[in-house]
Formats: sequence, structure tokens, C-alpha cells
Amino acid sequence: MSNILIPKPMDDRTLKPTNPVIQWLRTRSAWILLLDVLLIVFFSVVSQNHVFGSIANAQSLLLSVSQVMLLALGIAMMLGSGIFDLSLGANLVLSSVVGALVIRQFQTVPGDPSSYPNVLLAVIVGFVACIATGAIFGLINGVFVAVFKINSLISTLATMGIGTGVALLITGGSDLSSLPPSLQTVLGLQTIGVIPVPAIAAIVAAVILWLVVRYTRYGLRVQAIGSSLPSAERAGIRVRRYLFSLTVMSGVLAGIAGFIDLARFGSTSINGHANDTLGAVTAAVIGGTLLEGGRISITGAVWGTGLAVILQTGLVIMGVSSFWQLIVVGVVLLGAVLLDRFAAIRRRTKTTFE
Repeated sequence: MSNILIPKPMDDRTLKPTNPVIQWLRTRSAWILLLDVLLIVFFSVVSQNHVFGSIANAQSLLLSVSQVMLLALGIAMMLGSGIFDLSLGANLVLSSVVGALVIRQFQTVPGDPSSYPNVLLAVIVGFVACIATGAIFGLINGVFVAVFKINSLISTLATMGIGTGVALLITGGSDLSSLPPSLQTVLGLQTIGVIPVPAIAAIVAAVILWLVVRYTRYGLRVQAIGSSLPSAERAGIRVRRYLFSLTVMSGVLAGIAGFIDLARFGSTSINGHANDTLGAVTAAVIGGTLLEGGRISITGAVWGTGLAVILQTGLVIMGVSSFWQLIVVGVVLLGAVLLDRFAAIRRRTKTTFE
């Protein structure tokens, strides 16, 4: 009787597709979103008169999230390629200063916010000025990082100081006001339903970048550069061009955030963004974007932004000192970095023994 090979029955686990909910719960962004929800519930319960859970506070949160989210998206894209940008907060401030100066050129009576004969034109030109300033700032960073190959941490630390100094020189250290009131009423504080317009702009940017990362060669190649720059170069990827595009893209996002800042407050806020870069980095890293490059999580950056802003706002409403707020955000960032480090060690150990 001939030997007949009877195939072993396949494991039931290989036949059943993984539940998409279970797959989602295994991601870092899912846990950050759940933590966001828990924090909202916690602060809503413990805050006086449950003010944290009010619609007004929710709209304020979304306004704050919109600016930090734009910076976090830029940071996430840059980290994916293995580079960094400490200057995004300074870029935001300088872009808003230039935008405000351009808008004020349309005044017929200097210092009179009601003397704008063509408010729409003034706002459009100011918006373009903000984006152009952000893009040029990013381009300068790109020259140092991509052409001169200076460490991005060092070069953007330098441009952060330069950008902040230029903004202070231009304004004399004082905020610029006398902008058209409709900039706030029509854009900065306007809502569609209950969602502020600036938050919608940030959400649109996040959706676009999510699609880019998930479905385009650009997103794939950016992460390939972050995984191994020499390998990417050998594969024919034009690394310099991609690094340029990333720094400019991040600059544009900072310019949009600068315009949102003008629209939200009706003036510049030179000293109000010292910790924006810290918040953006915290959001991106907490959300699952790798510090060493090679992986981008856009949804994680969105939920991570929410976590950073919810923590800060909740602590403010509870009357916690601003010093403690910085400590809490710093501890959360350090915890996220440690998680990334442990995950990297685990991946290397698994690869070694397979």
C-alpha cells in the first residue's frame, strides 16, 4: 500500500480573518483615542459645575487643537523620514507677524481696525503672506538639512532662535493688533454646526496627509528614507528632494497655523507659542510616529494632539499651576519615548530569534 500524504488540517485561526475592531485596538492610536475619551469624562466630572464638558469649552479645545495639530502633522511627516524640526513654533509666530503686517497695509487710517475698504482682499493677501513666510522658513531649513546635511536638530534649533528674534525685531516685542474685526467673526471664531472653522481646516489637512501616507508612493518613500537613508539612496529615491518637500510642507502647515492664530485672537501672539513645538512633538510621538523614523501615524498624531491639549486645558480649569502643566506634558512625552524604545528593542529581539 503506497504512502499517501494527508495534509494536516489548517489551524482555525488561519481560516478566520482577524476582527477589524481587534486589529484597531492593537494600534497605538486606538489607545490614545480611548485615553482622550477617559480624560474628557474625568475632567468633565471633577471640574466645577462640569464646565469642562460644556459646548463652549469643547469649541475652545477644538480651536487649540487646530493649531497644534497642524504642527504635529508636519512633525509626524518629518519624523517619518528621520529628520526633526524644533523651529515650527517660531515659524508660526513669524508667519503671523508677517501676515498681520501685510493685512495692516490695507488700512486707510493707521491704527483704526474699521478702516479697511476691502477686507476680503486684505485677508486673502495676508493668508498668502502667512503661507509664503512659512514655506520660505521651511525652505531655509531644507537647505541646511538636505544640501549642507547639517543635523536637523541643530539646524532647526538655530533657525528657531533666528525666527523668534526676527519676529521680535519687526514688532519691537509687542503684539500687532488693529486687524479687521471680521477676521475673527467670519473665520477665527466662526463655526459650522458646533465645529470651529479652524478645526475643520486642520481636519482636512489631516485627512489629506493620511491619504498621502497610506495610499501614495510619496508616503511610502518618506518612510523608506526614515527606515534606512543609505538603502533609499541605493534604491534610486531622490532623498534630497523629499527632504526639501517635507521641510517646505511643514513650513506651509506652520504658516496656516500662524494665520489661524491671527484669525482666532485678532492680533499676533508672539509670546504665546513657546511650548507649541513641545506639544506637537508630544502629539506625534505619543500617537505612534517613530522618533528614529520609518513609521508615520497621522491618526495617532491627531489623537495625540487631543491628549496634549485636553491635559493642559483640564489642568488649567482645575487651577493647576502652569509649571505643573509643563511637567505633565514632559512626563507624557518621556513616557511615549520609552514606549517607543521598548517596542524597538522588542522588534529587534524578535527579528534576531526568528
